[in-house]
Amino acid sequence: MSGALAGCGQCTRRAWLVTTGTSACGLLASNAHAGAQVEEPLADAVRSALSAAVAADAPPRPSFADIEQRLAYLRWLGWTSERLKKRKSEARTRIEFLETLWYEATRAGLEPALVLGLIQVESGFRKYAVSSVGARGYMQIMPFWARLIGDGDAAKLFHMQANLRFGCVILRHYLERERGDLFMALGRYNGSRGRPEYPNAVLASRRQWLMSA
Repeated sequence: MSGALAGCGQCTRRAWLVTTGTSACGLLASNAHAGAQVEEPLADAVRSALSAAVAADAPPRPSFADIEQRLAYLRWLGWTSERLKKRKSEARTRIEFLETLWYEATRAGLEPALVLGLIQVESGFRKYAVSSVGARGYMQIMPFWARLIGDGDAAKLFHMQANLRFGCVILRHYLERERGDLFMALGRYNGSRGRPEYPNAVLASRRQWLMSA
């Protein structure tokens, strides 16, 4: 993660690095302002690539190169499911959510713990959360994304897989725009680019979803 910090302003970066230490663990999700991505013009090539990335085919079951990878995944699934039980009490719903999140995060080249931390801050794991500016679902997707890179049906943003796919694709897009700078990408995702409060909150939450060795 440390390599993703390159590129932000010197003063803002210094403040962020200080607050992402132990003091960041005390930040509450309520301190963040969820779901305010800003609509920006997209080049045709970018729009086409993002549209292809969110095409909503059902994900296949995870496949692994060897038994060790599969066992690691199963350990992650069991550990994370136990931690999520207070927020999602029904086992089948919880497992389906985690299987889909792992698939979509991995598909987008994102760390599942980062996506879990972002969801915790954005929606508190509420499927039908709607922000004051109209962002929807687990990853608080603004409806304009359905028009820009989807089929225009913003109601689909409440569908679990569609919401997770849009969110992961959008965060990956912002990471690429910010040349791997996670601080700036998270700020852009939240609509608060350059400010430390939201990246602090997400990374503090992310640490709660990292399995200990």
